[in-house]
Amino acid sequence: MVHYGHSNQLRQAKGMGDYLIVGVHTDAEISKHKGPPVFTQEERYKMVRAIKWVDEIVEGAPYVTTLETLDKYNCDFCVHGDDITLTVDGKDTYEEVKREGRYRECKRTQGVSTTDLVGRMLLMTKAHHSNMDNPDYQQHTDNFGKVSRMGYILVKICHSPWTGVSQFLQTSQKIIQFASGTEPQPGDTIIYVAGAFDLFHIGHVDFLEMVYKQAERPYVIVGLHFDQEVNRYKGKNYPIMNIHERTLSVLACRYVSEVVIGAPYAVGKDLLDHFKVDLVCHGKTEVFPDKDGSDPYAEPRKRGIFRTIDSGNNLTTDDIVQRIIENRLQFEARNQKKEAKEMAVIEAMKKREQQDQSEAAAQAAH
Repeated sequence: MVHYGHSNQLRQAKGMGDYLIVGVHTDAEISKHKGPPVFTQEERYKMVRAIKWVDEIVEGAPYVTTLETLDKYNCDFCVHGDDITLTVDGKDTYEEVKREGRYRECKRTQGVSTTDLVGRMLLMTKAHHSNMDNPDYQQHTDNFGKVSRMGYILVKICHSPWTGVSQFLQTSQKIIQFASGTEPQPGDTIIYVAGAFDLFHIGHVDFLEMVYKQAERPYVIVGLHFDQEVNRYKGKNYPIMNIHERTLSVLACRYVSEVVIGAPYAVGKDLLDHFKVDLVCHGKTEVFPDKDGSDPYAEPRKRGIFRTIDSGNNLTTDDIVQRIIENRLQFEARNQKKEAKEMAVIEAMKKREQQDQSEAAAQAAH
């Protein structure tokens, strides 16, 4: 998957240099080393291109990063998170570049990973955006990965600090780091869109790109509905990502200038006047009525500033969840395999540390 944890890694990486090139692996490479990808390689190429800190992408980048690859694209160094990436046979994929001093590390974003998001979709529990003391949530944060004999209850097996699920903690600093910080300028067309933008995916990217193209100088404001509101009109246990996570996901997109956190469901007079909105857009998806049964877009329609946008992409959050459920056993196997490899590395690191301590103690005794 492509999520705000990746965006945060790319933001940190861009801060270390001047020009950021992102290598994206093929489906075949990911399947071989990690397990089935959630999005296709074409979807991932487009999603990574849409992250605002990315200058260029390399399609079909090799899974093991070598000096030859860095030199081919004139890169001074490569950057990865502080978790470990292993090949199918358990080797560090950055071993060569680390040895030559052309490797730098950035901090992993706590509280999000592909493993975690896949787990939320498999569990479809409300706990990921409700009371943190809820026993369902505690069971979820204890981790998933192994199917019990009942076939659908996920139980605790994960102990790796990289695969483990941790709670995402939002801070004002994180929002500032992601926000563009730019005000609309005279001559800009202020465009407003609203929605859940849950599990921010290629369908959202295609829609926002089309919205962005509606004007010569667009200033796109995205209104994000609170979790309870999303749950009211989407039902089930949506949203999968909470309001804070969805905020960062949308802010990372290069087509977005500003986000309204907890936007009202009805796009009314106050909102339109406050932001001086020139155009209100909505996709081809169904417009659910407000609590009182009224049309949430009645005011922009009355003003003649409402436009329906066809992005040509019908992918929905439901479709993503469906992909996960259909490939459930493969994803569960993937997470178990990943966990086992990581635990083997941790054990090896512990042994090496103990060995070094023993040798140091022996030398001190002499």
